[in-house]
Amino acid sequence: MRPVTVDQIRSSMINMSESELEVMNLPGLHETLWEEREFLGWRDVNHNTKGYLVFWVGDTPRGLMVRSAETQMPPGRSAICALCHTQQPAPQVSLFVAPKAGDAGRRGNTIGTYMCADLSCSTLIRITPPESDAQPEPEKIVKHKSLGMRERLENFSLRVLEVDA
Repeated sequence: MRPVTVDQIRSSMINMSESELEVMNLPGLHETLWEEREFLGWRDVNHNTKGYLVFWVGDTPRGLMVRSAETQMPPGRSAICALCHTQQPAPQVSLFVAPKAGDAGRRGNTIGTYMCADLSCSTLIRITPPESDAQPEPEKIVKHKSLGMRERLENFSLRVLEVDA
C-alpha cells in the first residue's frame, strides 16, 4: 500500500457524514509499515464498535467506516474472515456492517461481511508456513493472498457505493 495522509484519509471516506468525520479518531501513521499492508485498518479507541478501512483504488484512496457486532461469536468454533480468508477462533472474527453511501446509508441501509475483529488481515496473510515441497514459495502465497484481499475489499466498497433500486 502507498502511504496516506490524514487529509487523504478524511477525504476518502465514502460513507461518513461531516459530523462523523469530525469525531473520527485517526491512527498513528508514523509507525506504519506501508509496504506490508493492503489497507490501513483500525478500530476507534473511543467507540468500541467502530472501525475504519482505507485503501487505494488506482490513484485514489477510498475509505469506509464499519461497525462490528457488539457480541463475539461463541468460543470453541472457528470462523473465516471474508477479506483475508484466514481461519481463526470464532471470537477473533466479527460481523462488520458498513453504512451504504449517500441516501441509502442515511436511511439505515448497510452491507455486511465477516472480518478479522482487529482488522489485522495484512499481518495475518504474511504468516506463512515454512517452505516445503507442498508450498515451495511462501512469497508467491503472500502475493496471491494480497491480490485476492485487495480485490475483495474493493468489491465490498463497490457494494457500499451501489445505488439501491
